[in-house]
Amino acid sequence: MTFEELGVIPEIQEALENRGYDTPTPIQEKAIPSILEGHDLQGSAQTGTGKTAAFCIPIIQLLKKNSNNGHKIRALILTPTRELALQVANNFSLYNQKTKLKQLVIFGGIPHDKQIKRLKQGVEVLIATPGRLMDLHQQGYVDLKHIETFVLDEADKMLDMGFINDIKKIVKLIPKKRQTLLFSATMPPSIQEISKSLLHKPLKVEVTPVSSTADTIDQFIYYVDKRNKKQLLFEILDDDKKDSVLIFMRTKRGANHLAKTLNENRVKAEAIHGNKSQTARQRALENFKKKKTRILVATDIAARGIDISQLKYVINFEIPEVAETYVHRIGRSGRAGEEGIAISLADGTELQDVKSIEKLIGHKIPEIKENPFPMQEKDKDIAQRDAKRKKQIKRSRQGNRRKKKPESK
Repeated sequence: MTFEELGVIPEIQEALENRGYDTPTPIQEKAIPSILEGHDLQGSAQTGTGKTAAFCIPIIQLLKKNSNNGHKIRALILTPTRELALQVANNFSLYNQKTKLKQLVIFGGIPHDKQIKRLKQGVEVLIATPGRLMDLHQQGYVDLKHIETFVLDEADKMLDMGFINDIKKIVKLIPKKRQTLLFSATMPPSIQEISKSLLHKPLKVEVTPVSSTADTIDQFIYYVDKRNKKQLLFEILDDDKKDSVLIFMRTKRGANHLAKTLNENRVKAEAIHGNKSQTARQRALENFKKKKTRILVATDIAARGIDISQLKYVINFEIPEVAETYVHRIGRSGRAGEEGIAISLADGTELQDVKSIEKLIGHKIPEIKENPFPMQEKDKDIAQRDAKRKKQIKRSRQGNRRKKKPESK
């Protein structure tokens, strides 16, 4: 199958060829014709499989086909993070080279003077985070009355980050007669529910099992006592001192602390998280991409929206509490068919989180037995008992809340 066979116009084909893209990915092969036919669509595929192109390419083509000279906002793409908004904008620019539709990306964390100036000049495609979009709309700079195509990218993360109220407000501002596209790597029940209110007779495209991980990523896990995690990390990093590594932490404070520790041990590292300014985040990301910085230590803000070609290694220094986040984290490697390696370091307090992840992805993560700092069996048994006890207490409390009747007035 080729892009020409999918019905993609020559201008976009040429832009794709310039980037070396000659064969559509499975999600593109299934989604592009449906979107070009005007259907609403609910798409699910693993991270790194070309979801962004799957909606950008047909949107460009549809807008080009029904072009007007008013430069009104006709396509709106919502993303949960600034990083993802920039990634979508960069991809859109690549595919839009020959058609030259006016596009703009807006997000918070930076002065909005330039964004307002561009909006006044007129744009046809707006890529935005919900907060900044609502802010500029309330100031009268964004007109959403002419939207023809509405996209929710990484919709499950939108809900996790509490954007549901903003999304509902935005939906009321755009025409009821529109094409709506909903894309995500995971499709939990919450997404299924919101899709019913947003989509009209949607086609569902799932090219891989929901919440599965890419076959190109080799996954491994070390079981290690918490006190030995840093020593184990340095052992792993010493194996190949040339490769770039993206390391995930649960907290901003933890990311800063680990980056500082790495630098103190002569390992060039920077941290990226929500407390950093947009300028600092972009600088850290560019340094990492250009290999000026070997290690990027990130919170889950980087689990989506960071597209780094040929990134081989992802390390979960701390196991995520939400199983789906694991899928997104390791999906930063093994992108576009490249090989990736995901290594997780689990201490005794994280064993239950590991079980949740393995249940989600449908298989056990292979354990690396050649471990210089193996978890002590005694500590492992204690941790398992503690995790089981906490789970029982949580269930008991939930049961008591259900049984408790409201007091009569």
